Amino acid sequence: MEYLTIGIISYLMGSIPFGFILTKIFLKKDIRQIGSGNIGATNALRTGNKLIGFTTLILDIIKAVIPVIYVKLNHPELIYVASLCAFLGHVFPLWLKFKGGKGVATYVGILFSIDIFLGFIFGGSWLIIFLLTRYSSLSSLVGSLSIPVYIFFYEEISTTFFGIMFILIFYTHRENIKRLKNKEESKTKIY
Repeated sequence: MEYLTIGIISYLMGSIPFGFILTKIFLKKDIRQIGSGNIGATNALRTGNKLIGFTTLILDIIKAVIPVIYVKLNHPELIYVASLCAFLGHVFPLWLKFKGGKGVATYVGILFSIDIFLGFIFGGSWLIIFLLTRYSSLSSLVGSLSIPVYIFFYEEISTTFFGIMFILIFYTHRENIKRLKNKEESKTKIY
């Protein structure tokens, strides 16, 4: 029963569509009609309102941190259940007909909650690629791949969960990958 309860609560926390809510409240717009139509932080930046973009980023991270830290402290054997469910909640939110974000900010929250060093590895990888290319999507893919690669070589924990997370992020970025391949991907401006 604990599996089910933790899974449902983590999913519901992860499914809060902050990008959608913030653009609706403050801009009176539907974020799904802007840019890529995605509800995540990168598309929230495309609204032209940096405060909404960065607030979405922070809240999407926090909505993973809360359930994962709680489970880590109280039911550590279920940390990967909580992590996966929070991620799936963001990508497939019940409230928006299961059409959500790409899960990167939520994954960052998961990484920092599981092991702060993993969060920094992701962040460092993301930042290096972003500074070189200005492609948020490519940065996210490389950052996601860096975690199972690092764990494989340097940690004593299983790479299975982190490999699954990379595959899921690869899946959510499939359209970006096509655009990158065809040299049609938009660069992200954060300044």
